[in-house]
Amino acid sequence: MSIARRRRLLNDEVLTSLAESSWEILDISGSDVTDAGLATVANVCSNLRAVDISRCEKVTTSGVSEIVCHCPSLEILRCGGCPRSEVTARRCLDLLKPKLNNLEEDSWEELNTLDIGGGAESLKWLVWPKIDDNSKETLAAECPRVTVNPQPSLFDLSGSKVPVEALASVPLDHSIVEDIDPKTWAVSAAPRRPVAPPNPNAPPEIPIAERFRLAYVEREARLAPKRAKRERQQRRRAERDYMMNDIDARSMALAAQASRNLRKS
Repeated sequence: MSIARRRRLLNDEVLTSLAESSWEILDISGSDVTDAGLATVANVCSNLRAVDISRCEKVTTSGVSEIVCHCPSLEILRCGGCPRSEVTARRCLDLLKPKLNNLEEDSWEELNTLDIGGGAESLKWLVWPKIDDNSKETLAAECPRVTVNPQPSLFDLSGSKVPVEALASVPLDHSIVEDIDPKTWAVSAAPRRPVAPPNPNAPPEIPIAERFRLAYVEREARLAPKRAKRERQQRRRAERDYMMNDIDARSMALAAQASRNLRKS
């Protein structure tokens, strides 16, 4: 999906075909995904903790509402980046405000998660590079637990470590594709070739979502031996460290080796 986004091929069809319940990160920035596709993913991927909808001209408050309602673990939200997305971000402020179940406490510090019964109750970081002053003041007053545009540092103002997904300078899905050659998604910049007339005897064309899935399966199969080898090496290293550090285990190993030497002699 990350490669499809970089090739500017990501839309509702591709997104919903690839969506999996195990996803924790969703980056659809600059894509053609609409509210309908976002709503489908929100229902399938309820464990999302970081979402990037920046530069998505077809996503409105309706789509963001689906994410907020169905993804209670949402901690990071990226938005804005183009005129329509800026408007959507401003209209979403009411969606981000937590709805309180308990109004008896005197401060936000005394509230726990159970006291927050609606809204983006888990939201901690909002990445909105061109946020206007009014929106910033509203968030500061009504969403004091949310840090807007955190800077690259070990800790934010509240003392929590700022994750790399909350830094605007790093693409949200960078960790997913950092080991993949960028040439893989540079095809979109290549000149288009003339389209040949369709061959009636040719096999049916595989849908793009299925091609991406097959490419992923092929990559996983190619890397499986390397991962297995690395796991074996780590296991042997751990066993060796255990033998060196544990006196009883080391004594038993030496005794077993001496016994084998005696039998050979």
